[in-house]
Amino acid sequence: MSSMQKIPELTARSTPPAVANAVRGLSDKAIAWLFILPTMILLLAINIFPLFWTIYLSFTNYASNRPNRLTIVFQLILGFGLAYLIDRKFRGHAFWTTIILIPMMLSPAVVGNFWKFLYQPQIGLFNYMVSFFTGIPPSSFEMLGSVTLAPWAIVIVDTWMWTPYVMLICLAGLRSIPDYIYEAAEVDRASKLRQFWSITLPMALPFIMLAVLFRGIENFKMFDMVMLLTGGGPGSTTELASITLKRQAFEAYRTGYSSAFAIVLFVTVFGLANIYVKALNRVKQR
Repeated sequence: MSSMQKIPELTARSTPPAVANAVRGLSDKAIAWLFILPTMILLLAINIFPLFWTIYLSFTNYASNRPNRLTIVFQLILGFGLAYLIDRKFRGHAFWTTIILIPMMLSPAVVGNFWKFLYQPQIGLFNYMVSFFTGIPPSSFEMLGSVTLAPWAIVIVDTWMWTPYVMLICLAGLRSIPDYIYEAAEVDRASKLRQFWSITLPMALPFIMLAVLFRGIENFKMFDMVMLLTGGGPGSTTELASITLKRQAFEAYRTGYSSAFAIVLFVTVFGLANIYVKALNRVKQR
C-alpha cells in the first residue's frame, strides 16, 4: 500500500465517526460561521454589553462604592491659512509641512506637561515672552491660576496641537481642485481674490466642514490635556463634560447619574453629528 493511500486511512481512524459525519454534513458557509462566531461573541461582550449596561445604570441611583470649545474657530482659520500657503509649493514647503505637523504627532499627556512647564509663573518661557511685550512681571502673570486666563491657556494649547490636523484636511481639499479651473479663471481675467472666493473656498468647503466635524467630536472627548494642565480649575472654570463625568463616576461614586450623563452626551454628539453630516452631503452635491 502506498503512503498516499495510508493518509486517508489514518485520518479516518483518528477522527471519531460522529465528528466526521457532522463535519461532512456542514456547508462551507456553516463552517465559516463556526470559526467567526466565537470572535463575534467576544466583540459583542466587550463593546455592546457595556453600552446596554450604561443605559440600564442611567435609570438607577446605583453607586459603585455601595457593597451590593472656541478652539475650533482658531484651528479652522489658522489651519486653512497654513494649508493655503503650503499649497503654493514654495521652496522648502515639504520641510515646513513636516515641522508644522509635529504637535499633532505628540501624545496629549506630553503636550499637557510640556505646556504646564511653559506656563510656570517663575520659570515658564511663555510668561517671559508676555512680559517682554507687555512689561508685566512674569511672576505676577499666572495663566493656569487665573479664572480669566485659564480658559485661554487651554485654547492656546489645543489650537497649537490640532491646527496641523485641520491643515492636513484643508490641504487635501485644496489639492483636489483641478488646475484647469484656475487656468480658465485667469483667461477670464479673474483676480486672485475673485478666484479665492469663487473657486477655492466653495470647492474646499466640504473639507472645511469635515475638519469642523472631526474637531467638534474630539472636543467633546477632550480630557487628558486639560486634566494635566488645570484639573478643571481654578474652581470649575475649565471643567469640561468629560471631567465632570469622571468626577461624578469615580470621585463622587454617582454611577447612575454619571451613566445618564454619558448617555445624554452620546445622544447629543450623535444627533448633532447626524444633522451636520446631512448638511455636508448637501454641500457636496452642489
